[in-house]
Amino acid sequence: MHGPGFISIWFFIGLLLTAYGVLITATGFYELAAPPEHPPVLANLHASLWWGLVLLVIGLFYLIRFFPKKQA
Repeated sequence: MHGPGFISIWFFIGLLLTAYGVLITATGFYELAAPPEHPPVLANLHASLWWGLVLLVIGLFYLIRFFPKKQA
């Protein structure tokens, strides 16, 4: 269903991905600033930072691409 008054589901998916991306990226930066006492085996790859940035970029793409537009 697409028409006036409807918002694409992809807009909400972009909103969720952006929110998760911000939270995971913030966690990654926190782990860079204060590394855990007993780090996991592959902590030097900083997976939370990379995945957070990937989610943030994809989420922002969906937000911009499917942002609801006013009909003229």
